[in-house]
Amino acid sequence: MANAVLAFTRVLLCALAALLPIAAGAQVFPERPITLIVAYPPGGATDVAMRAFAEAASRVFGRHIVVENRPGATGTLPATYVARNAKPDGYTVAQFPVTVLRLPHLQKGQFDPLTDLTWIIGTTAYNYGVVVRAETPWKTWANFIAHARANPGKVTYGTSGVGSTLHITMEELAARDGVKWLHVPYKGNADAIHALMGGHIDAIASSPGWAELVDTGKLRVISAWGESRMKRWPEVPTLQELGYGLVRTSPYGIGGPKGMDPKIVRILHDGFHKAMQDPAYLKTLERLELENWYRSTDDYLAWAKEQYLIEKGIVERFGLKP
Repeated sequence: MANAVLAFTRVLLCALAALLPIAAGAQVFPERPITLIVAYPPGGATDVAMRAFAEAASRVFGRHIVVENRPGATGTLPATYVARNAKPDGYTVAQFPVTVLRLPHLQKGQFDPLTDLTWIIGTTAYNYGVVVRAETPWKTWANFIAHARANPGKVTYGTSGVGSTLHITMEELAARDGVKWLHVPYKGNADAIHALMGGHIDAIASSPGWAELVDTGKLRVISAWGESRMKRWPEVPTLQELGYGLVRTSPYGIGGPKGMDPKIVRILHDGFHKAMQDPAYLKTLERLELENWYRSTDDYLAWAKEQYLIEKGIVERFGLKP
């Protein structure tokens, strides 16, 4: 009997010893800088917001959060990178736009967003709108639609990419109004704004990285896509008020590769959640007309599972799959 107890004790001690490095690793995490991969180019609204978030998180963790931009593929390159290349040690995390859940329905063989990724925390939601140059004659959305209807195939608009929520919604609006216009995709908001200001396109649909240009009278907002009117430009009607019955916001959050230690996920979640309450970060969101969209780890994954099926329906409805 004594021998059996001794043997059991040895097995138990060995098991505990094996777990100690994991527990210790999570307890001291992070020991070095964390890389946060952003899905859009430097200078745009997303990049500005994410850098403000990284600064807030750096103060929380006491370690530098290094922002790395990987634009392209409608915001899915960061998720693709972490799914294929990142170690599950918590030191490489990425922004996950909603297009991460659309990509597998468009291109097979990339990654499975529900099994190849760890969904850590939901952070932010884009408010969207359409803007034109202030010197154009289009004072309202109705003016813009009337011009597009009278000039089929000649009106151009920019977005952050083919298959983006912005692209899909603009085409849905065109179909409802019986107009044809030309989509011009860009890698990010900043590039689209530059093209609009240079007169290369007629309009852009995007998040309000153009806010200051509107406030200084260089651009004009002609439609808002949220549940309610934008606080900064309350005179601009929403798509619901314009008769479309649509609300188009787009949440994003932060995640990593599969196989992450749940203790490290918890540390990241709690630190990022605290960073979301940082006054400087909240002021940046307000300035950019972005919304705080907190989702816990469990809730973020549950949302991703639901949204994955919604995105599949969108792809099928609009015939986006090659």
